[in-house]
Amino acid sequence: MSGRYVGAAVRRHEDPRLLAGRGRFVDDLPAAGCLHAAMVRSARAHARLVAVRLDRARAHPSVAACLAQDDLSGALRPLPSAGLPTPALEARVSFRVRVAPGVPLAVRKVHYVGEPIAVVLAEDRAAAEDALGLIEVDYDPLPAVTDAEQGLDPAGPRIHEGWDDNVAVHFALSIGDPDRAFAAAPVRLRERLRIPRSAGMPIEPRGILAVPDLRDGGMTVWTSTQVPHLVQRALMDCLRLPAHQVRVVAPDVGGGFGTKCSVYPEDVLIPAAAARLRRPVKWIETRREHLESATHSREQLHDAEIAASSDGTILGFRDRFLLDQGAYNPWGIVQPYNTVAHMLGPYRIKHAAFDARSILTNKTPHAPYRGAGRPEAVFVMERMLERLARRVGADPADVRRRNLIGPEEMPYDVGLLYRDGNPLIYDTGDFPAALERALDAVGYAALRREQQALRLRGVYRGVGIAAYVEGTGIGPFESATVRVDASGKIVVATGACSQGQGHETTFAQIAADALGVGLADVTVIGGDTGEVAAGIGTFASRSLVLAGNAVAHAAGEVRQKLVRAAAALLEAGEADLDVADGQVFVKGTPGRGLPLARIVQSSLPTFQGRRVADPIFETSVVETVPTVTFASAVHVAVLDVDPETGLVTIRRYVVAHDCGRVVNPKIVDGQIHGGVAQGVGGGLWETLVYDAAGQLLTASLMDYALPKARDVPRIETIHLEHPSPRNPLGVKGVGEGGAIAPPAALANAIEDALAPFGVRITEGPVSPERIVALIAAAARTPRD
Repeated sequence: MSGRYVGAAVRRHEDPRLLAGRGRFVDDLPAAGCLHAAMVRSARAHARLVAVRLDRARAHPSVAACLAQDDLSGALRPLPSAGLPTPALEARVSFRVRVAPGVPLAVRKVHYVGEPIAVVLAEDRAAAEDALGLIEVDYDPLPAVTDAEQGLDPAGPRIHEGWDDNVAVHFALSIGDPDRAFAAAPVRLRERLRIPRSAGMPIEPRGILAVPDLRDGGMTVWTSTQVPHLVQRALMDCLRLPAHQVRVVAPDVGGGFGTKCSVYPEDVLIPAAAARLRRPVKWIETRREHLESATHSREQLHDAEIAASSDGTILGFRDRFLLDQGAYNPWGIVQPYNTVAHMLGPYRIKHAAFDARSILTNKTPHAPYRGAGRPEAVFVMERMLERLARRVGADPADVRRRNLIGPEEMPYDVGLLYRDGNPLIYDTGDFPAALERALDAVGYAALRREQQALRLRGVYRGVGIAAYVEGTGIGPFESATVRVDASGKIVVATGACSQGQGHETTFAQIAADALGVGLADVTVIGGDTGEVAAGIGTFASRSLVLAGNAVAHAAGEVRQKLVRAAAALLEAGEADLDVADGQVFVKGTPGRGLPLARIVQSSLPTFQGRRVADPIFETSVVETVPTVTFASAVHVAVLDVDPETGLVTIRRYVVAHDCGRVVNPKIVDGQIHGGVAQGVGGGLWETLVYDAAGQLLTASLMDYALPKARDVPRIETIHLEHPSPRNPLGVKGVGEGGAIAPPAALANAIEDALAPFGVRITEGPVSPERIVALIAAAARTPRD
């Protein structure tokens, strides 16, 4: 596709509305007679429920109802789970997967602090919160498991009754002959690396408004979600209603990052309560609730080994790791398998072995968060490459140059299967060029020359490199409907829904070019099950690859319908017509044409009969892809470290990125910059900390340290376009990429800066406190 808009850096259509405060988020939506919900949540990490006393709260004058499991047992089902291996993947890899689906309300036991036990419904939120203080819950405490290694103890507590251990997922796989490669390698290194627990922090917490239709018994639910069609399916089962009576709408959503990708207890509870009471019910999450109860992510413990030649050429790689899954595993193999599938990255490694286990603990459930297993993989591989460079006495950039897959090797077969069961084959890219572009942009050679002189002046400056390849646009499908309305304007509806990605602009660019109209003539509707019957949602860097191509396909078919109708109306051949500037006209004579509105209106049947065979200018498309496309990037961080305070100042941050064909450079820059900001937070500050009893110690933003505006550097982005042959637009996903590499690049840069002190970084976040402690520990440790 080519035209005026695809590839142009047009301003986001949605920004004026959002920046002026005219956004419509869940809590902005009114509903007459609305009740407000507050959740009774577990104060214990692991305990039997002895009694839940609701009588005093029910007597509160503003309380309409207090509902526990027994009150809603007929409507509640286990929450849906996903992430089972595909048949093709299971045929090659032996998986042990046990599903522990979450429940809307705790039954007999609680498994983590923050798990819902009951719901209070009152005339206003303040009254609902007051009533929580009147509820008494009696617990019979059980020992808590708060660490994945502890969860492996054969004599330790079991999270779920009937399980003989706490292993939710286990698989092992290999390529080549890693044992032989290690046996013959002159250089072998081993390291234990720990990735901290963290979570997405969207500016808008979760929220739900459920409005029952008293006329037909249906339900409309507005929810801050990334997956409205998945929520709809859960509600159909819970409410026992057909699909057409359950409408789920994601209005403006203030960030998602994977955190809003799961179907949560509240997604079912609030509509169930509204159906029972026959009144609208709204629930808005507090930030503390978000920290305690919205899914967590990242936490992994790796024992990694690398084998190499004396010049730093990688000969083999092995990794055994544990993932702290929390109390339930709603996404099955997704996180651990994503880590394995992305571990080898852009490097030519022919011999590798992996052993992965997800371990249940008494923590908030673990689920995908921007990157979904990939930042963990990149941290491990890039830390091992830094260790290798030091061991062989080579520049870290040279070690990467020696091992990067070259463009002449594309398409490159990694030797594994991707999570969709297809061979993991990189489609396009030039990894060495990305490295050189990033190094040149940052002035790498000059930085290395200056580094020693700066150290003599007490300036500890470091440079860190991190590279990755990311599978994007996972299927199996996404849908779109494109129609021309009676005024000749274009309406695009899709199962993908935006949480800030700019869909209203990007999809409009694609449709406008296909239909020859202006951007202002296109309205994009996302995340409304009433507009699109089938859909999956927005996650896994999939929206442009799947929904964007669906929009292009549907718009192309509508264009053909317009041309066909205009040919009949103008008595011209279809091949002689073109579409531009909102009309269909005879090529070379724009004055002899018909505006789209005229075509729509003139195509309708009259008493004289039909003039056009098909007068409906609408097409719905379900778009599939053969497998994922592979985006890639190299990140380079330049920073200074104050060894006395541990403070890190990022001086430069460069990203050389390939996301295939760029539809809108401005939006791509925004996605990368936002991802880097989150990655900076994960690399330097963010960590969710539990005590031995399973109590969350970082339950507010006073303790969970997010980056501030002053902490995020100016990010320099270099676009490298290597279109993918796997979809008609040639695009690759970009939503997660910015967040994948920063923790590794920053750790590498900090260790480089502190090389005179002998510091070794093996876990994140690399906070000021950790840096000071590492310097002190290194001073006590004899050098090798």
